[in-house]
Amino acid sequence: MATVIPFKGIRPPKNKAHLVASRSVTTYSPYELKKELEHNPYSFLQIIHPKNEKKLKTHSVEYLQKIKAQYLKFIADKTFIKDATHCYYIYQQKNKNNTYTGIVGCCSIDDYLNGTIKIHEQTITEREEKLKNYLEVCDFNAEPVLFSYPNNAQLDSITYKITQLIPEYDFVTEDAVSHKLWAINNITDINIIQHCFEKIPNLYIADGHHRSASSVLYGKMMREQHPDYTGKESFNYYLGIFLPESELKIFDYNRVIKDLNELSEEALIEKISQHFLTIPKENSIYKPFAKHNLSMYLQGKWYSLDAKKEILQTKNPVKSLDAWLLSEYILSPVFNIHNLKTDKRIDFISGIKGMEELQKQVDEGKYKIAFGLYPVTIAQLKQIADSNNSMPPKTTWIEPKLRSGLVIYELGD
Repeated sequence: MATVIPFKGIRPPKNKAHLVASRSVTTYSPYELKKELEHNPYSFLQIIHPKNEKKLKTHSVEYLQKIKAQYLKFIADKTFIKDATHCYYIYQQKNKNNTYTGIVGCCSIDDYLNGTIKIHEQTITEREEKLKNYLEVCDFNAEPVLFSYPNNAQLDSITYKITQLIPEYDFVTEDAVSHKLWAINNITDINIIQHCFEKIPNLYIADGHHRSASSVLYGKMMREQHPDYTGKESFNYYLGIFLPESELKIFDYNRVIKDLNELSEEALIEKISQHFLTIPKENSIYKPFAKHNLSMYLQGKWYSLDAKKEILQTKNPVKSLDAWLLSEYILSPVFNIHNLKTDKRIDFISGIKGMEELQKQVDEGKYKIAFGLYPVTIAQLKQIADSNNSMPPKTTWIEPKLRSGLVIYELGD
């Protein structure tokens, strides 16, 4: 059963929350990053992307120490303040299409180790180690792992009750997304939430597999250094936000390719048609309507690609994924693209940008061809996780994407 505990959050005062909150640093263009760092001294980016006059490697101990120093400066300046009591937090994010409401708390590394926390993606050892080193030097979690759990009426009731109150934070960011946060410090509500999670058999990582794996590595290292640990130390847990699975939004994650592998349009379509029923859709943008139906944009034309029955393996949770079918029967044999992680000829565009973005990228000449996929369902994600399988790279784009720095968990607490 799942362990999700409250904690004493480190967070900005109400009048600075909108200034502190930031997107993941990797989502900023160089211009955006420079502008934010120059004009907003309170941005969490000031911590995670400190000045680097010596051109230090971003994963070196010296660079990580600069991050830690900036974090301590924010605490000294009261840009971050620690809550006096253990709390859960309700975080709500709303855009023009969706509202996401989740509970922020800390999960146990033991739940990851014993399989209570389910994964659907394999991690890269080098990246795990880099993030573990970050935790060892910096000593805090600021970007929660996104989890889903089966809908629970009692948790829904508490969440609804809290969100009817005036929030601690209430602001809108430059992308027209509203953010609200409530702190739950009532002991009765805290006990109910904790007991509800204890009855939930599994949590599913939606986004943040490397953050989870590195937190577990860090926790195991600390246990080795402290063999008398009790299990209650902060290093036994890591930061998460937990959403009921009905609120999780899984979007398609589409592919664009820079060349046609020296094939003509006719030869390309002939090869693809060996395994897919290929139907021209004139000039109208075409979006896949169901599993095993793909879209393709080539030379100003859209096509519907229906997988032929003989290639479908419906009993295999991985090989029934459209992303796998695309790789197995088109990307690898037709384009000679065998490794999605390393091949520079292929890129990925999230479904939140729509099929229009695929057409735009090809029409502008950045890519020669685009493929659109039907989104993976939560049932497919759970089936893969439950069977201890993993999805191909870049199979899902999952929302919400959270802001960093709103609630921080100190590992050395």
